[in-house]
Amino acid sequence: MNGAAGLVDRYGRRATDLRVSLTDRCNLRCSYCMPPEGLPWLPKEEILTDAEIVRLIGIAVTRLGVTEVRFTGGEPLLRPGLVDIVTASAALAPRPRLSLTTNAIGLERLASALHAAGLDRVNVSLDTLDPDRFARLAHRRRFDDTIRGLHAAHAEGLRPVKINTVLLRGINDDEAPALLRFALEHGYELRFIEQMPLDAQHGWKREEMITAQEILESLNAWFDLSPDPAERAGAPAETWLVNGGPTRVGVIGSVTRPFCGDCDRTRLTADGQVRNCLFATGETDLRGLMRAGASDEDLANAWRAAMWGKLPGHGIDDASFLQPARPMSAIGG
Repeated sequence: MNGAAGLVDRYGRRATDLRVSLTDRCNLRCSYCMPPEGLPWLPKEEILTDAEIVRLIGIAVTRLGVTEVRFTGGEPLLRPGLVDIVTASAALAPRPRLSLTTNAIGLERLASALHAAGLDRVNVSLDTLDPDRFARLAHRRRFDDTIRGLHAAHAEGLRPVKINTVLLRGINDDEAPALLRFALEHGYELRFIEQMPLDAQHGWKREEMITAQEILESLNAWFDLSPDPAERAGAPAETWLVNGGPTRVGVIGSVTRPFCGDCDRTRLTADGQVRNCLFATGETDLRGLMRAGASDEDLANAWRAAMWGKLPGHGIDDASFLQPARPMSAIGG
């Protein structure tokens, strides 16, 4: 294994972006993520404590070169200690950039406290502008809550506010232009994400997925899109200037336009497992090591070893591809 201080893999990629899942629980039941009845949640004793999460984030930032931390779920706003975790993370030196991926239910109430704690920005999941479609997709009538949370984040200065949208064939696949108009009107940045094989039901079918190309064709019928001259680096989204800019729209083509060669992410699940890829079938247990008395350097070395073994790509196009046993809600975005 390479002895470099950071999270380097054998293909020369360096992980500087840490996604931390704070809970596997969610107050929506989006059909591309979990069934309407929900899932068995992780037992409380298996979930990392606030102190354990802060310790591991500290190791990642001060010893392993992580510069950006994204809090995810499940739904991270359901984590009671969220504000305290953000406060502790913002106090680290060097200070990482801190963001949150959320469905925004409850964000209207928490946006001010999170901003004061040091959160820099948010990504809000919003798949439709139609309340009835929202209920069909999420199996909950919480559209108004999400919209209020979205606007509150922007008003509190958690910017840029980014919207994450998944289009599903026959449900909301006609809404790409309307969603972009909504983003332009309010000053949000819109990102479309290809549906990935990470649903708990294992019902994903490639032929039913709305592809990046289809999304771009839909947008091009209404807007003038031009290539974004800004360097993409390790960003997952390909971006285009809308009507000459400065507003951009992005498409994350994880399936049809994979960006594995430039991936800079490492993931920590709510129960303390390191995942070196969103589609990994193996994990490294930091929770067990930590609770057995491991030192910070022991934990850092285990994390380095986990990342060193990262595969060159997710292999979705390979005939031998196996969908991860964990659904997206238990992995973290």
